[in-house]
Amino acid sequence: MRPLAHQLERCGYQPVLFSYRSLRNTIHTNAQALAQTVRRTGAQRIHLVGHSLGGLVILQALADDPELVNGRVVLLGTPVNGSVVARRLHGRKLSRWLVGRGAEDRLARGGAGWHGKQQIGTIAGTRPVGVGRVLGGLSGPNDGTVTVAETTLAGCRDTLLLPVTHMGLLLSRKVAAAVNDFLRSGHFSIGG
Repeated sequence: MRPLAHQLERCGYQPVLFSYRSLRNTIHTNAQALAQTVRRTGAQRIHLVGHSLGGLVILQALADDPELVNGRVVLLGTPVNGSVVARRLHGRKLSRWLVGRGAEDRLARGGAGWHGKQQIGTIAGTRPVGVGRVLGGLSGPNDGTVTVAETTLAGCRDTLLLPVTHMGLLLSRKVAAAVNDFLRSGHFSIGG
């Protein structure tokens, strides 16, 4: 997240990076840690931006405490409907450790739509280069790790597709500009 945070800092934000143990802890445990980090910031207005599993951690934190943040949320390549790649990795004894305890939760099976008060925008990549090509099973547009369909969140405010890979979502200036747009206005003003 550091490259994206640096670009958002140039837009006037004061990013706080949140690190969590994706292999050791469940999404619920990581969501509790995120909530503690948010509460410690003491900022008047807080937005959240999450990439991949980080987006699921954000959604869980907001489900646990709907008043946690008063700003907007952007999810980047977050498999809100589960992940075929995570299921395949978790299903193989030799690669199960790569997914960790996150596969025991929403990463493997997905979740419900968004019903909270925060405005959520989702950005999905459409450049199919990544681990999903090796493992197979990705059908339809995808970022090489997560399909566009897996990122589709019912109840979100706006959705944007951009020609980037899963990791490219963190490096792209166009993604950073789109995140800035959504955090400021609640809409993506650029096109894919």
